[in-house]
Amino acid sequence: MTDISPAGREDVAEAPSGPYVELDRSTWADLADHTDIDLDEETLNHLRGLGDPTDQDEVSAVYVPLTQLIHLHMRHTGHLYRASNAFLGLDVRRTPFVIGVAGSVAVGKSTTARLLRELLSRSPGRPKVQLITTDGFLYPNAELERRGILDRKGFPESYDRRALLRFVVAVKSGAPHVEAPMYSHLTYDITDEVEVVDRPDILIVEGLNVLQPARTRSNGTTGLALSDFFDFSVYVDADEQDIRSWYVERFLTLRETAFNDPRSFFARYATMSDAEAIDFANKIWDDINGPNLVMNVAPTRPRATVILRKGPNHEVRGVRIRKI
Repeated sequence: MTDISPAGREDVAEAPSGPYVELDRSTWADLADHTDIDLDEETLNHLRGLGDPTDQDEVSAVYVPLTQLIHLHMRHTGHLYRASNAFLGLDVRRTPFVIGVAGSVAVGKSTTARLLRELLSRSPGRPKVQLITTDGFLYPNAELERRGILDRKGFPESYDRRALLRFVVAVKSGAPHVEAPMYSHLTYDITDEVEVVDRPDILIVEGLNVLQPARTRSNGTTGLALSDFFDFSVYVDADEQDIRSWYVERFLTLRETAFNDPRSFFARYATMSDAEAIDFANKIWDDINGPNLVMNVAPTRPRATVILRKGPNHEVRGVRIRKI
C-alpha cells in the first residue's frame, strides 16, 4: 500500500486507523478476478472525454476491478434488501442501486461515469444501467442572471437542488418513468428535452456536487442530502495544477472544434489566438472553476466510497476504498 494523497495535504485517510484502505495501481489491478468484461476500441473511443487518454490498459487495471467491487456491493445490498423485506413482511420490488460520481471540472469524471455504465451493463446478469448528469438540474441561464449568479454556474447555489433531490428520491423509491431535464453544452443552457429513467437496475448520477452534505436550515436542523440515497460513490481526484492544465487544454481543443459552430454559446471565442485563449481559460479557472473546486467540490472527497487518484497524464495511480 502507498500514500496517494498530494504532498502536504492533511487527510484522515493517511492515519493507519483511518477510514480508507490505500492501494497503488498494480495492487488494485491484481484484485480483479478473471472476467469476460471488456471493451472494444471503437466503444472506448466513443466513451472517452475530450482530451482524455484512457486506454485499454487503464480499463483493465482500474475500471474492471472497480466494476467488480461495485457488482459485489450491489449483490450484497440485494441480499440485505431481501432479508429486510422478509423480516418486515414486505413484498415489494427492489429499487435501483444508485451510484454517485463526483470530481472537478476537467478531471475526467464524465469518462469514468460512462465507462462504469458500459462495463456494469456487461457484468453478470446484464443489468439495465442508466446515467444522468446533474447539469440538467442547473437553473436556466435566465434564472441565473436574475439571481446574479451566472458567473457562478457549477457552484452549489446554481442548481435546483430540490428538483434534483426529488428526482433521485423518486428513482430510489422505484417510481416508473421519472424525467430528468437535459443540458446542452453547445448552447450552455437547459433544453426543452428530458431523459426518462424507468426503473433501471443501476442509476449513475454524475456531477460536481453530488456528494455535498445536507444544508443546515435557519432553525439549525438539516434536511436530506442527495448522497443519502447513494449505495456507492466514486470521487475522481488529482492535483489542482494538473486539473487546471487539462481544463486549458480542453478549452484550446474546443476553440478549434465545437466553438466553430455558430450555435455555440462560446462561438465568439473561436477566433482567439493561442495566447488569448490560454489567458482566458486560466481566468475562468481562477475566477470560477478553481474556487468552486477548493470551496465546494474537494471537501466532499472524504464522503466517497472510492477515490481514484490521477497523475499528471490522467493515469490513475492509486485507489482509496472506504473500509466496510
